[in-house]
Amino acid sequence: MKIAMIGTGYVGLVSGVCFSDFGHDVVCVDKMPEKIAMLERGEVPIYEPGLDAVMARNVDAGRLTFSTDLTSAVGGADAVFIAVGTPTRRGDGHADLSYVMAAAEEIAKALTRYAVVVTKSTVPVGTNRKVAEVIRATRPGADFDVASNPEFLREGAAIDDFMKPDRVVVGVESDRARDIMGDIYRPLFLRDFPIVYTDLESAEMIKYAANAFLATKISFINEIAALCERVGADVKSVARGMGLDGRIGNKFLHAGPGYGGSCFPKDTSALARIGQEHGVPQRITETVIAVNDLTKRRMIDKVVDICGGSVNGKTIAVLGVTFKPETDDMREAPSLTVVPALVGGGAKVRVVDPHGRREGEALLPGVEWMDDTYTAAAGAECLLILTEWNQFRALDLKRLAKAMSRPVMADLRNIYEPDAVLAAGFEGYAAVGRAQPDPGLAISRTAAQ
Repeated sequence: MKIAMIGTGYVGLVSGVCFSDFGHDVVCVDKMPEKIAMLERGEVPIYEPGLDAVMARNVDAGRLTFSTDLTSAVGGADAVFIAVGTPTRRGDGHADLSYVMAAAEEIAKALTRYAVVVTKSTVPVGTNRKVAEVIRATRPGADFDVASNPEFLREGAAIDDFMKPDRVVVGVESDRARDIMGDIYRPLFLRDFPIVYTDLESAEMIKYAANAFLATKISFINEIAALCERVGADVKSVARGMGLDGRIGNKFLHAGPGYGGSCFPKDTSALARIGQEHGVPQRITETVIAVNDLTKRRMIDKVVDICGGSVNGKTIAVLGVTFKPETDDMREAPSLTVVPALVGGGAKVRVVDPHGRREGEALLPGVEWMDDTYTAAAGAECLLILTEWNQFRALDLKRLAKAMSRPVMADLRNIYEPDAVLAAGFEGYAAVGRAQPDPGLAISRTAAQ
């Protein structure tokens, strides 16, 4: 199959590269000449484990190319995927569809024969029909179908998610379009991965409903964590006891500083707005959004408390600022709420993140970027863990405690055990959903073991 992928952001680039690995001929199109030049040099503009190797393999095989020329890419294509951004629109929380509609208009002008125009971007219900209207208005008589094919890629695991998906969702209205989409995903069908064919509206809704449900699990466990702290329960034990129930499952039950990233914040906001527009308020989703905002702000109080009630004049070493590990994505990351508040409170903030600096330098002014955890911790009065990168999971706690001027830790990802931290020489330890340990008792227990 010949595929044109419009947009080389996270979704477009990963999808285009993986489609070429299926054996299809793919042209990835972007308006930014500098990005296309970068890709042609073999450089990947985002950090995604394994993506560079798969991209290089398919470029070498002649199946994957990059271009700024949408017209030539669309002409002769069997399927044209729209994978442009749909950010939250300022002021009203709606998804901004201007890039999608502009792409649809350009595609209409470039069509030379029948093609399926596939929306890969996350869009509100009804968008694919609007895409069809734009194409018909721009090119009356054009021979095409539209399809909805939402993505379900986790940043940091996108290649595996694409190659071994839980399911592929395809919204189509004609046998012709279904056949082409079936050919595109035939390598997955042959390996028995589920392909769910449905109508356009259901495919669009599946994406929003899935993300809102996952965000709900996160906000739920974060509210339970806050309650655990008050009543003396341990949220890690609570989450494990819940997650072993097959009806609930253990994924997305890890208490922390709140969700972020490119999907959950904007998709929950868009779903809430869709519900309001249609007179069916999504009360649970609206509450999830509010709880997530409160969770991020609660983390600020937690850090201030462990620092003795004020961060003014204190040095804080922050480990991790991307919204999750194995990505350089800073969008809606908890760090964008927590770190500016610490800087605003008079703290001197040092940041260590293996891939966050490229975006973080512009988003987090007033911090000092460092490459090494132990250097960042030297003379610091608080160690703050915001992102659970693997390199932060096995630190030499005794070395850190000796290097710090006042060794306290705010572990907002619950990656360490309180007793072990205090036994290593830390004077204080704060986590999420875990009772504040007594340093003397914790050290005694550890020594007895």
